[in-house]
Amino acid sequence: MLGRILPSGVATAELTAYPEDLKPHPGEEHLIARAVEKRRRDFIGARYCARQALAQLGEPAVAIGKGGTGEPMFPRGVVGSLTHCEGYRAAALAHRLRFRSVGIDAEPHAALPDGVLDSVSLPRERAWLDTVRPGTGLHLDRLLFCAKEATYKTWFPLTGRWLGFEDAHITFTVDDESAAGGSGTFHTDLLIPGHVTDGGAPLSSFDGRWLISDGLILTAIVEG
Repeated sequence: MLGRILPSGVATAELTAYPEDLKPHPGEEHLIARAVEKRRRDFIGARYCARQALAQLGEPAVAIGKGGTGEPMFPRGVVGSLTHCEGYRAAALAHRLRFRSVGIDAEPHAALPDGVLDSVSLPRERAWLDTVRPGTGLHLDRLLFCAKEATYKTWFPLTGRWLGFEDAHITFTVDDESAAGGSGTFHTDLLIPGHVTDGGAPLSSFDGRWLISDGLILTAIVEG
């Protein structure tokens, strides 16, 4: 499914069923030695997908470490993102020479828990939701949350800084919509200075795509 919303040059791999014999890479076992079973499965499954994507890029299947804030540490010259939710693990990777950053997120296609929306959205985003949610059959509150997660995953590798939910304003377009799903684009306006660590131009916005299908919401941003 990720391939439907990502451009050529980004390698993707997905798991919708967890192989019972799937084991962690020997170089990663210490990172999850004390983790509960669900956390282990998410960690192992997402990094398994990452190695599948690395192979598509012609890169070796190396261990993928963890940074100081929990971010995945991909091999030199590779950018990417991991995601997982109930019944789904995925990775999207690309060569840094082609893309600066990649951010993906997956969420179940279900309403956000009570009280969460106010903490992850801006008043103008909630106003938009109030105009479009009735009768759509789509859980656009969860789509908004999913797009904010993809925004952060794209932002952090370029800036090394936190980005709060209140620091990004997201608007959406709908290309296709049905009771079972939909697809479209989204635009993120960054509301804090976007100074980057790679010497490139400061960030002011991102553009991404979204998809709702098979009970999942997927969002993806590729920064060129």
